[in-house]
Amino acid sequence: MAHAALIKLALTSTLLAVLAAWQRLAPRRGDASVARWRVNLAVIAVATLTARLLLPIGGVVVALWAQTHGIGLFNRWPLPPTVACVLSLVALDAAIYWQHRAFHAWPVLWRVHRVHHTDTGFDTSLGLRFHPIEILLSLAFKLGVVIALGIAPVAILLYEMLLLAMSLFTHADVALPQRVDAALRWLIVTPDWHRVHHSIHRKETDSNYGNWLSAWDRIFRTHTAQPRDGHCAMRIGLPLFPEPEQQTLIAALTLPLLATPPILENHDA
Repeated sequence: MAHAALIKLALTSTLLAVLAAWQRLAPRRGDASVARWRVNLAVIAVATLTARLLLPIGGVVVALWAQTHGIGLFNRWPLPPTVACVLSLVALDAAIYWQHRAFHAWPVLWRVHRVHHTDTGFDTSLGLRFHPIEILLSLAFKLGVVIALGIAPVAILLYEMLLLAMSLFTHADVALPQRVDAALRWLIVTPDWHRVHHSIHRKETDSNYGNWLSAWDRIFRTHTAQPRDGHCAMRIGLPLFPEPEQQTLIAALTLPLLATPPILENHDA
């Protein structure tokens, strides 16, 4: 618990290296580029530093505090540790699914979240491209869920590592065998599943919100099986932000300040 931040940093570095090599050896589209990686890594660096300065507590610390004071559902009515941990992971994933939908549905939140969608390429570095404001809002929401449910410190640490790993994996430009992808997507989100969410077409962008479990999109009918233009031919990003000068670090950080139309007007039909 004392080294949660170092554990996550080590996990991030290792997965980035592994997935970068995988993308190079077996790319699905060939979207990876040095320029995109520089911008996306710079965005998450600024976001992480901002979060540390403005909200310097993490899920593990809050979970320990709630546990000590007996706050939250699982602290008030304890279950066997393994059962509580599994239920916590599922509940957290459901909460993040609805958070993701809110970022698309509410214009004020979309202005922040669209930074993630303006990238015109799709590879593992995109799994780190989140505006500092979105990181802060997401952290605050997650801490609220941790307190309300009384999630154990080990469960929140496991979920944070799982969420990070899946964010990098589901954005990876890797070619999974069709049968493997078909089998995996019945349980978890795969790169082909999530790539649809980054389509330039609004109907596809407003689907496949899941972060880890694919069940939420099936249950709540937000699932699109395949992109209409095909995975290799589909365009990634938003129509209003296709130019190279709109893909810089400064452009990403200042994007929420631009008074452009909401998501309903930003996409092709």
